[in-house]
Amino acid sequence: MTDGPVPKSVLARGVTLLRVCGDSDTALSLAELALRTGLPKPTAHRLIGELVRLGLVERTPEGSYRIGLALFVLGQSAPSVRELRDTALPFLGDLHDATKENVHLAVPDGTDTLFLEKITGRRATPIVSRTGGRLPAHCTATGKIFLAHDPRLPRASLPRLTPRTLTLPGQLARDLALTRARGYGVNLEEAEVGISAVAAPVYGRDSRPVAAISVTGGTRRLDVDRVGAHVCAAARALTRRLSA
Repeated sequence: MTDGPVPKSVLARGVTLLRVCGDSDTALSLAELALRTGLPKPTAHRLIGELVRLGLVERTPEGSYRIGLALFVLGQSAPSVRELRDTALPFLGDLHDATKENVHLAVPDGTDTLFLEKITGRRATPIVSRTGGRLPAHCTATGKIFLAHDPRLPRASLPRLTPRTLTLPGQLARDLALTRARGYGVNLEEAEVGISAVAAPVYGRDSRPVAAISVTGGTRRLDVDRVGAHVCAAARALTRRLSA
């Protein structure tokens, strides 16, 4: 179910349905949509039908719902996202060639890190992330980059995704101080068991991170120091290109 009160306006309720569909890796039934949004089932049915008619949501042959092609096209047309992604792609490709692992471009999204792009390959370790997906910032290498430069650190206990997730604010604060000192963030099996990642900041003109680049792979074969050097070099090169 969504956090906070159920939105009252028709537009806000429609957006809530779209967000729930977008956050799910699988198509959702009407009952699941109603449960996750907190909307009455008749209301969810009426609104999801309108979203289907507009092409923003697709109805599967089984009667479930998922994000539609029209919404994907709209998202791709956002200038800031398109420009950042297009500029970053050559650097992401070079980083994948050098590491043969999963490479992400991410931006902050509230308390989450949002993956704008993911490059993978046959030799890369299978992981749960996807383009357009998000994960809690405190347990991801890219998210730690954003938190390390944000004075508003979480003050409450944080959700645990694995036994190694840092769930106490004090633990996270120490890790973020280390992130700032070494210039890159590290996730050691904090979001997914057996998977680790290294991320570096991409700075904007105000010297604050506007994005982060990461490499993610199996813990046993991810050499943090070696990969960290590659990631930092790619992030610095992208920073220079964005400021040119």
